Amino acid sequence: MNIVVDGYNICYKTTGTGDKTVVILQGWGTDLGVYDSVAGVIDGSRYRVIQFDFPGFGGSDEPKEPWDVDGFADFFCRFMEVMQVKQATLIGHSYGGRVIIKLAARESIPFEITNIILIDSAGVLPVRTTAQKWKIRKYKILKKFLNLKLIYAMFPEVIDDWRSRQGSADYRNATPMMRQCMVKAVNEDLTELLPRIRQEVLLIWGDQDTATPIRDAHIMEEKIPNCGLAVIPGTGHFSFLEKPAQFRGIMEAYLK
Repeated sequence: MNIVVDGYNICYKTTGTGDKTVVILQGWGTDLGVYDSVAGVIDGSRYRVIQFDFPGFGGSDEPKEPWDVDGFADFFCRFMEVMQVKQATLIGHSYGGRVIIKLAARESIPFEITNIILIDSAGVLPVRTTAQKWKIRKYKILKKFLNLKLIYAMFPEVIDDWRSRQGSADYRNATPMMRQCMVKAVNEDLTELLPRIRQEVLLIWGDQDTATPIRDAHIMEEKIPNCGLAVIPGTGHFSFLEKPAQFRGIMEAYLK
């Protein structure tokens, strides 16, 4: 289904008929269908589950300007108003967790967050080794040099090939607009916002996650006042897909 929010055509779907609402906020570069298995473990007789694509994700329109995380959080508030949701449990995977942290730390929003589930959530800035810092410095120097008009005119194909191989897979696969949004997100550390979260928070994490390592989960568990951590051994950044039975058990126990 589609709905128009602030002029953006947004893909979404709902399942369940319950009188409580759960909204799933997706990870970067995914589409809402990736979270069908998450929605599937939620009791549809008790909950209505909403899945949607952020602007620039899946089948939704792309932002008209490069948004930071607050931009996506502002959009989500408008989405909830259009969907007429006044109260909800929020589930966020990866980037979706970033947006939830931003919302939960605000003084006021136009709906109530009853509780939060963060799955392999982003938001904590990674600790970079000396070697990684030097690699980034070399990249910036080389990028500045290759962007010189004279140099590019001499070796356009070589430079274009080099550019196409830089950054993460998510960055390489993104459009120019979404690349700008992504850069704004990954360079922002939300650690200082964690103590402001007033809601009960459940963290679900894969101990082999390399995108948002288990270290991030322990930082969140320590800094969020009312927080618990459930680890799914042997899983990575998509822990809910890698061991669905264990994920189902955690979710069912928590939501009951």
